[in-house]
Amino acid sequence: MSTQSSPHDGKHFVVQKGKAQCNQGDQFPQYKVTAHEKHYWNDAEGNPDYLAVTEDDLQFNPSGPSFGKCKLRPSSGGYLPCAYAPAGKWQKTYEKVKIMGKQCLTEISELQCTVGGMISVLDHGQRGEMSKQNVKEANSKTIQHINPLVKMDDFKETAEESEIDAY
Repeated sequence: MSTQSSPHDGKHFVVQKGKAQCNQGDQFPQYKVTAHEKHYWNDAEGNPDYLAVTEDDLQFNPSGPSFGKCKLRPSSGGYLPCAYAPAGKWQKTYEKVKIMGKQCLTEISELQCTVGGMISVLDHGQRGEMSKQNVKEANSKTIQHINPLVKMDDFKETAEESEIDAY
């Protein structure tokens, strides 16, 4: 059995509420998923913020000059607004995971703009949360060594009494 590593190993999938950056712009828009309304990363509720971004999702929110002022478009008063024009699909996508035949973006994915900028992932958009189950299964002695200020046994009691699912 071969265990070939991939540049995507340890990287997060990108969700709609993540942010993109252009190496020639000064603003950081969110992704806008238009290729599907079906797959969400780490969200069973179907919150659109967690829609998976694919290689075909080439729009951003806000639309228009999504990346602000473009350094490749100088003018007498500074720089002209972004004239975003994608050169095809996203590159360096994760080929092993597809949604409706489209490859998913990870933190290393890139999109070339025909004006000359390179668009990359600034923030994948996912956030880790600790569930009651995580707290219940945590080793109190290990936690005490990592963070001596947290009294894990007291925290576990509070979590068991609480109706809150995440901390």
